[in-house]
Amino acid sequence: MNARTLLFFIILIPVMFFGMLTGYIMNTIDGTGDRFHRLASWWGRFSAWLFGITVEVEGEENYRAGGSYLVVSNHAGMADIPLLLGSMKLNLRFVAKEELGRIPVFGWALKNGGYVMIKRGQNREALKSLLAASEVIKSGRSVHIFPEGTRSATGKLLPFKRGAFLVAEKAKAEVLPVTIIGSHIITPKKSLAIHRGKVRLIIGKPLRTTDFPNVETLMQASRDAIAANLN
Repeated sequence: MNARTLLFFIILIPVMFFGMLTGYIMNTIDGTGDRFHRLASWWGRFSAWLFGITVEVEGEENYRAGGSYLVVSNHAGMADIPLLLGSMKLNLRFVAKEELGRIPVFGWALKNGGYVMIKRGQNREALKSLLAASEVIKSGRSVHIFPEGTRSATGKLLPFKRGAFLVAEKAKAEVLPVTIIGSHIITPKKSLAIHRGKVRLIIGKPLRTTDFPNVETLMQASRDAIAANLN
């Protein structure tokens, strides 16, 4: 366990707990989760600063700040979520495992903050949960999904699952592909170690669902856009 991992337990966990509790109260008051998102964005930036992670963002001209998108990216490290929250100028919600929603305070804040809890391994229920994300997009917010479904241990892109793109189709939303480079080194899979370093977020041009004949071609175009920046 390195020094930055100790910082995670000694500083970030208590800050996260207090933030989630505050966020839960905020969500209860305003009912939208928007204040909670602002708090989560600050948490993302604070996390990067605390662990000595430099974030370089490219392609900000490719999206509208505060716009409504389905955001998809590769997933290679635990740092991906806070770095996306802290760096993207979107009112962003994530699709998360249903098990996280059962954690006292933490899960409560996620659920009433507009995050979408998905049941894994139960196809009909999982699809129903995913499609609920389309309603979040229709409300004017953005939703992020990792279409690989799990983290890559090496940083190499894994096969995509089509569920995310069904969300885009149902919401008639633009898909915003984002490539994350370097996060698998910052927080390696199956390790508690946290390393300082640089992560690049490359934001591609949005893809309109109406430009594609079906979900499969939209999925492939999104994967190609992300993969092109990994090479």
